[in-house]
Amino acid sequence: MERPVIYQILVRLFGNTRKPKKQWGSVHDNGTGKMNDVTDKALLEIKKMGFNHVWFTGLIEHATCTDFTQYGIEPDHPSVVKGVAGSPYAIKDYYDIAPDLAVDVPRRIDEFQSLVDRTHKNGLKVIIDFVPNHLARQYHSDAKPDGVKDFGVDDDQQQAFLPSNNFYYIPQQELIVPESTNNHLAPDKPYSELPAKATGNDVFSHQPSINDWYETVKLNYGVDYLNDRREHFDPIPDTWLKMKDILAFWTKKGVDGFRCDMAEMVPVAFWKWVTNEIRQVNPDVLFIAEVYQPGLYRRYIHEGGFDYLYDKVELYDTLKGIIQGHQSTDQLPGVWQAQEGIIDHMLRFLENHDEQRISSPFFAGSGQPGIPMMAATAFMHRGPVMMYFGQEVGEAAKGETGFSGDDGRTTLFDYWNVPEHQKWMNDVAFDGGKLSKDQKLLRKAYIEILRACNENSALRTGHFYDLQYYNRSAQYHGYSDKTYAFIRHNDINGHVVAINFNDQPSEVKIKIPEHFFQLLSLEGTAKAFINQAEAAISSIADLDSGECIVDTLLPYSYKLYEIRPSR
Repeated sequence: MERPVIYQILVRLFGNTRKPKKQWGSVHDNGTGKMNDVTDKALLEIKKMGFNHVWFTGLIEHATCTDFTQYGIEPDHPSVVKGVAGSPYAIKDYYDIAPDLAVDVPRRIDEFQSLVDRTHKNGLKVIIDFVPNHLARQYHSDAKPDGVKDFGVDDDQQQAFLPSNNFYYIPQQELIVPESTNNHLAPDKPYSELPAKATGNDVFSHQPSINDWYETVKLNYGVDYLNDRREHFDPIPDTWLKMKDILAFWTKKGVDGFRCDMAEMVPVAFWKWVTNEIRQVNPDVLFIAEVYQPGLYRRYIHEGGFDYLYDKVELYDTLKGIIQGHQSTDQLPGVWQAQEGIIDHMLRFLENHDEQRISSPFFAGSGQPGIPMMAATAFMHRGPVMMYFGQEVGEAAKGETGFSGDDGRTTLFDYWNVPEHQKWMNDVAFDGGKLSKDQKLLRKAYIEILRACNENSALRTGHFYDLQYYNRSAQYHGYSDKTYAFIRHNDINGHVVAINFNDQPSEVKIKIPEHFFQLLSLEGTAKAFINQAEAAISSIADLDSGECIVDTLLPYSYKLYEIRPSR
């Protein structure tokens, strides 16, 4: 069975070949990518990199400042839209595709279906977003199936909470929208919402701040937040039923998995119920959860039915801390120890739409530090690995684009471009024709890691054996807190992974305890350590009657050594 190796693309930006003309620019100023831009050639090149899943981010129709009234789509008030293009996580119609992403807007569902079919034809599976916790202030579905009612239609708006309501209300209070960056786009009539609905990030007030998710409304899953979070799950709340139908709708269209936004803000009981319901439609559908509280990990996996959870606050944060000098490799064993029993259920990444780009000055300032981090991200475990488009060519997300400012992230809210990715895209050739030599080398290094995830059997299915404690406690020089080494092995062979997080070359001496060789029945025999990249036997030293690899690791690099009996 293959490990999931996931390529995330923000469709709005992936295929955009235009150069942006101005900050806060309209779609006419700055252009936008389309579903049709993800061509057979693009998908083939993604497949060749080692990916087997594509997460198409931002497909579902969301609130926007762009006017699509000519297509029968009601406009959104700009005061409750972030940016000009709008956040893909302020869903306006769970049953529709964002019109921005279609060449022929009235046929946008057909273009989506063609994208799914095209992706499958190229040997890749399709993941899309499912946003269950909140929706756009002006949610209205014009594509819902017959017999489906919109959220809130049957709510009693005079009640702050009812289990049967879809929303939470602040009775007798009108919403006060924070001073919006889109005020200059607002019509003369200000946005009105009476009674106010609770805001998506659990703000039960009629006056959310500019730092809140003020453009969204919190959905009610039967939890009374104002009374000790009492749960009212029997009978099944209406919101549960609506969400099940939405997931089933997209599953039947061929979607292979869902990345569930802020899943930890939705009760585990709902997930337990709905994942089972959807697996009646497709038993192989993947559920990936955005959960940031380690204390909740096991509940969302074992009770909630999730296949995988984000590994953000443990591995990602630790690796970022090592590169930025706040932490050392001595913290890495604590990560796998904390994840005992669930380690293969954790999805690892270094970039996504929420995180800063490695090459940005806010993170590492160049792309090369991503290589040792990616080696650890991919090789320490058997779980899924994810990469964000542009990471492989050192995209730095430079400059201010609009709502998100200049923060080292690729904008989620505005029409823009991804310039280093455009060099790989090379108009529509998808051949890397405009990449620099350094970018080609960076991309090649990433591809070697990604392919190894499934081509190397020990890395795909093997066990993990840590070498950090053993080497850091040894009484010799040659293993610093910028080095991390471990073994991935099955019953008959193993690979030592040695990683250098330093910006300087490291002379390493990596000692392997006799206990490991007993596991492989190699005790008392001579061993060879084959450097995979160079197909050469590395220098071996005998320290305290143990086996030791002696080698030099280049700055921000890693090496794989296959362990074999000497002939």
